[in-house]
Amino acid sequence: MTSLHTDTAAVSGKAEQLPGDGRPPRQLRDHPWARFALVRTGGFLLSAAILIVVTFLIVPLIPGDPAVVAAGEGATAEQIEQTRQTLGLDEPFLVQFWSYIVGVFTLDMGYSFSSGAMVTDVVLTRLPYTAQIALLAISFTLLIGVPAGMCAALLTRGGRNRWIDHSFNLLTSFVYAVPNYVLATFLIFIFAIQLGWFPSGGAESLASLVLPTAAVMIGPTCVIARVVRREAATILEQDYVRTARGWRLGTWRTHSRYVLPNLLTTTLTLAGLILAGMLGGAVVIETVFGWPGLGKGVVDAIIFRDYPVIRAIVLLLGLLATLLIILVDVILAIIDPRNLEKGHNG
Repeated sequence: MTSLHTDTAAVSGKAEQLPGDGRPPRQLRDHPWARFALVRTGGFLLSAAILIVVTFLIVPLIPGDPAVVAAGEGATAEQIEQTRQTLGLDEPFLVQFWSYIVGVFTLDMGYSFSSGAMVTDVVLTRLPYTAQIALLAISFTLLIGVPAGMCAALLTRGGRNRWIDHSFNLLTSFVYAVPNYVLATFLIFIFAIQLGWFPSGGAESLASLVLPTAAVMIGPTCVIARVVRREAATILEQDYVRTARGWRLGTWRTHSRYVLPNLLTTTLTLAGLILAGMLGGAVVIETVFGWPGLGKGVVDAIIFRDYPVIRAIVLLLGLLATLLIILVDVILAIIDPRNLEKGHNG
């Protein structure tokens, strides 16, 4: 694509942009990576703007008056009203919205209604806990899901071992269909209560990471394994793989050189979406295990009607999910430049 655009611009003689119009030169705008960056940057800014507006508008819809909660039980009407003024809830809508916008861009989201701590400190304290679970979960999801899918594809290639095919599909479908909070409860009952191998909650040690990570990764591992198995089964029947076998390159060299690279696009795309979904799923898992991450933080904030903390955590999770999807697009474009056209087409 690069040479095509370059040649077209050279023939037409319109490659040079007139100075002073404030736009980048045409050659730069026509470069695939420049278009890719412009489209993705525009998409991120649009997503961020929508998230900022939505988080501001939706949070006050939570039932309950934050001033009543913050004033405490038995507070008089005057005390509640004074609390409302202290929290800035009596200010006009546009004033509150503008303060929120300024806070987002200056990374000063104000103070927590419940604890009085700076919202930025609350979020930064909880972020590492969620990051630990998310990174461990996606790592083990890939380490287990990809080999499992490859093995299933090899064992069932050409219609062989149909019982393995049926068992694989039945098992992965059943496990994936189980809601993660049910799975988390099951893990606690077996491995914490019955066997006593791991703690049932908290973040006291590395062992505390095992059950929450398992609860997050088991379902996505089934999805990755099923997708890899399907894609690998298709690739194994391609002519170039048969040719590689005809050259007697060996099973390992054939699979590592011709099968795995062709699985990367699908696997990385799915892994990026799964990791983005894990950030949202952390709300349930962290609450079940009492894990002090962003998920439990947003649940606690909802209970106390802590508007600034809710907005900050939801906005951060949304932005992280968007950035992860863009990062996957960049990696895919580096691996296969044909994906740059997807950036051009949106």
